[in-house]
Amino acid sequence: MTDQSPGGAPEPTATGVDDHEPLLALRDVTLRFGGVTALDGVSLEIAPGELHAVIGPNGAGKTSIFNCINGVYRPQVGSITFDGHELIGQRPARIARLGVARTFQNLGLFVALSVVDNLMLGRHHLMRTGFVSGALWWGRARREEIEHREAVERIVELLELEAHRHRPAGLLPYGLQKRLELGRALAMEPKLLLLDEPVAGMNLEETEDMARYLMQVRRELDLAMLLVEHEMHLVMDLADRVTALDFGRRLASGTPAEVQADEQVIQAYLGGAA
Repeated sequence: MTDQSPGGAPEPTATGVDDHEPLLALRDVTLRFGGVTALDGVSLEIAPGELHAVIGPNGAGKTSIFNCINGVYRPQVGSITFDGHELIGQRPARIARLGVARTFQNLGLFVALSVVDNLMLGRHHLMRTGFVSGALWWGRARREEIEHREAVERIVELLELEAHRHRPAGLLPYGLQKRLELGRALAMEPKLLLLDEPVAGMNLEETEDMARYLMQVRRELDLAMLLVEHEMHLVMDLADRVTALDFGRRLASGTPAEVQADEQVIQAYLGGAA
């Protein structure tokens, strides 16, 4: 079993994932809101190409980790490095440009816009054309528009959204809206994808479809992913490593089988009687 001490040094890689310099590293991250400690000395690492899951009961601090990584929250203690850059103190837009994209549990789609237009919004930070040349759609602006639309079409094909490309997002079934949310994050061309409960509210068939798309995205784009999810079957099937939190502290970290069998994790989820 890997090191389980809360707030200790990040554990060594427990799978075949590359264990050299991590793509993302959280070191003793502590986040407080007044007298409430949301994260208490949390450390974890993600290697390039790894799918790392964070689990824990409600209020364990899972979403707080995401908000610290993408600059919404600023921890009072610790360090968060991504691809050689310190993220603490950076603006969310800057962190997105560095290569961190995120999906949200509560969908943030533009419901009146088409599938393609929602995906194009994910390309916004990659666009270099000014307002005037973009409005005239001439020269560089035209070439850039064509390039971005070609990139979006590749995502449409990857996520099998061809039949819906011109439909308003608000008219799509919930499962397709979650897939579109994933596609918009992919349109940002990230190095790290933060997945905040990607199958929340889905039925079994939709959950299985999303798992298949996540594996396909990982295989074809070689992305590192940090997954927060309550659906344990999905976590145990997909993750290379799992970190379990409770009340903002790290309980255990290791392979899915190791974390699933850990006594502290069982007690946090099921209580002392387990």
